Amino acid sequence: MLELTRRLVTAAEGGDPVVLASVLEPGPNESLQPGHRMLVERSGERMGTLGDGELDELFTRYALDAFDRHETETVYVSGGELTTRQVDGATSVYVEVVEAKPVFLVVGAGHIGRSLAKMADLLDFHVAVLDDRDDFADPALLPEADEVICEDFEKALDEFKITPNTHIVMVTRGHRQDELSLRRCLGRGARYLGMIGSKRRTSTVLEHLRDEGFDPEELAKVRTPIGLDIGAETPEEIAVSIMAEVIMVRNGGSGQSMYYRRADLRTPAG
Repeated sequence: MLELTRRLVTAAEGGDPVVLASVLEPGPNESLQPGHRMLVERSGERMGTLGDGELDELFTRYALDAFDRHETETVYVSGGELTTRQVDGATSVYVEVVEAKPVFLVVGAGHIGRSLAKMADLLDFHVAVLDDRDDFADPALLPEADEVICEDFEKALDEFKITPNTHIVMVTRGHRQDELSLRRCLGRGARYLGMIGSKRRTSTVLEHLRDEGFDPEELAKVRTPIGLDIGAETPEEIAVSIMAEVIMVRNGGSGQSMYYRRADLRTPAG
């Protein structure tokens, strides 16, 4: 149990994430007890037990799909199947992905960068803002940021720890700075990597990098032009558009409108 607790602390402090499953209600399974816990690694390796071998196997498979959803949920076991819909009298297990706060790195501290920092903080990201200008990389202007870095873009990005829990947005003051920054981030495993700019401008950047030998598969992962099409114009609206795309990528959303009407509630044709 001590080893399990230590592993959870490591995950919460920035190590590889894990999924923790804990028995809430045993239901009809007499071998279970509330509080029994099992930890699952991405590899499928387990630590601890829920108290039943078949249930351990069932939740191990479920856990492997939970990592990318970043979910915290109660799951019910009924008839050998798992469901998040409450079932009276069923075995219930609390499942959570234990991981550090997601990191949101804003490269560029202009108007859009400052709006992004505010919104990312509201969404509970660990926010870092990087700029190479003293009068922009000013903590007084960026009170929502957990880190404000005033440094050469290339040097700072080389030193910044990038993991699958890192989300990077490039909104610098110009084409050259964006391209230099992108070079330092490609292929380092960020969950989200986006660069602002028009279709023409960003296509030129990607073409340059492709011709220099950068991996086409890595270039294809760059979200650019950045954000979802919501008709954004102001820095704040652009930040909403970008953060919506970040959340979509992080949580596996579709980006489609959720507008819906039952047939009997639709306006009659004609």
